[in-house]
Amino acid sequence: MAQERPPAATTDVVVVGSGPAGAAMALALATLGVDHLVVTRYDSLAAEPRAHITNQRTMEVLDDLGVADAVIAQATPQDLIGTTTFCTAITGEELGRVRSWGTDPRSHAAHVLASPARICDMPQNLMEPVLVNAATARGSRVRYSTEYLSHVVDDDGVTVTVRDRARSDEGAEYDIRARYLYGADGGRSRVAEAAGLPMRGEMGKAGSLNIVFRADLSPWVAHRPSVLYWVLQPGSDVGGIGMGVVRMVRPWNEWLTIWGYDVADGPPDLSEEFTTGLVRRLVGVDDLEVEVLGSSAWTVNHMAAEHYGSGRVFCGGDAVHRHPPSNGLGSNTSIQDSFNLAWKLALVLRGDAGPALLDTYTAERAPIGRQVVDRANRSIAETGRIFDALGVSGTDDPATMRANMDARKDAGDAAEKQRRALREAVRFKAYEFDAHGVELNHRYVSGAVVPDDLAPDPLATVEDPELTYVASTTPGARVPHVWLGLTGRDVSTVQLAGHGRFTLFTGPGGQAWGTAPDVGSGLVALVVVGPGQDVEDPYGEWAGMLEAEGIGDTGAVLVRPDHHVAARFAALPDDPATTLSTTLDRALSRT
Repeated sequence: MAQERPPAATTDVVVVGSGPAGAAMALALATLGVDHLVVTRYDSLAAEPRAHITNQRTMEVLDDLGVADAVIAQATPQDLIGTTTFCTAITGEELGRVRSWGTDPRSHAAHVLASPARICDMPQNLMEPVLVNAATARGSRVRYSTEYLSHVVDDDGVTVTVRDRARSDEGAEYDIRARYLYGADGGRSRVAEAAGLPMRGEMGKAGSLNIVFRADLSPWVAHRPSVLYWVLQPGSDVGGIGMGVVRMVRPWNEWLTIWGYDVADGPPDLSEEFTTGLVRRLVGVDDLEVEVLGSSAWTVNHMAAEHYGSGRVFCGGDAVHRHPPSNGLGSNTSIQDSFNLAWKLALVLRGDAGPALLDTYTAERAPIGRQVVDRANRSIAETGRIFDALGVSGTDDPATMRANMDARKDAGDAAEKQRRALREAVRFKAYEFDAHGVELNHRYVSGAVVPDDLAPDPLATVEDPELTYVASTTPGARVPHVWLGLTGRDVSTVQLAGHGRFTLFTGPGGQAWGTAPDVGSGLVALVVVGPGQDVEDPYGEWAGMLEAEGIGDTGAVLVRPDHHVAARFAALPDDPATTLSTTLDRALSRT
């Protein structure tokens, strides 16, 4: 009988992958004091910009993890990313514009009211170093060129087998012993496959090319600053409709183009002649000085996992939701996956929660993943409304397409109707470029949320929950953002919550909540809001919101470490300590 190989390393959590999900998990675990080890098969972090839109919810998470300022210092701010333009070339005819990413005045007001954070554009090749550097500074151990091979789960933990790709001797393959495994190894996740996570959907629906390049485009874009320029060139692609994207990476001299290819034929040869020619065609300058920095091919996927975990193995990010970059939700959802699971792992490992708490990860995040995958793919299909309005659908003749596009400039009823249809089709792209509700209206339903019969969730009555964010203290919702006062400075309710512990918000009459053992232990932070307290409500907005939802000054809102409401109480019960402890027992699977 072969002797069992002793593990080369022991830790609480093995994280596979150093992309947005893996890096965020490493940072969150390091911040929470959980011992862990990150392995990645690559010898460095992301070289290409890849994901980039960083929404308000993610910025709140990064603020909680202490790296928001570092991101803001490098990111392109909101006011420079919001004029999405449809055109025949960067230098060509403009077909229409839509204000995006919260830059429409009405949408901007909604963004300001919804969160203390602002959306920005942070390319993945800049984001990953911020996360990983902060994580390693706090104790993360990261092993590059280390490939995940397999894992075996038992009652006490998981044995992860990896291979050091920099070695060729017998010692290149070794085992790591851990309590839990987190697979954040991307859209071809070997961890998810080995764990047998059931998937629903389709891979490889369409093909796309990325070309990263440097060129000074400021003469043609500075007056309409945007992160995305959509270029429609009839006759230049399979099927006759050539729709490409020129995406800003750094204003206004580093860019990325996205162009489609037929997956049946495979990607074209990405030679310098091809890539430079494509860039020049999309920009519309035949002799443009172009420095191609890199190119790659990828496929459009529509795939989501039904379960995010199996036993002691969990997955997050692209491993469990695979979709195109439409709506800019990829890295955001990935980072938020990790933020949801990290505090649960920490409390279970610390003994403050029962193992069943980890089951709530799938219950809470899988519906979000499915929504994101469906929304991103639907956004691609919705671009067809623009093709229809321009008259380029239903024909593969480029001359006919161009004639139909030009017809919108004419006088007469037909041209007026076409112009109206085009305006409506472009405005409809708000579902891709300004879907505020998709970003913030998450409502978790799981064992870590205690429902009540107080005021019903107002989200149920909103006309369009994909576009419109609705604030509420409904259990499962993210705690509403309200500016409060703390020792001479403004602080958001979102910023007071989090930081690895529960937060109990109450009013001046609710001091007795502080007698609960979980408050004394530090698991719960008591925040008393009102006149004469450490935290004041200078605008009266917090008290007004709670009153409207049936919560009085002695009542309370219990917020989880991930800023989501766990429970709420209309008034102080006869035995607040027992009530709070019982609620936490339920939310943390302690009984």
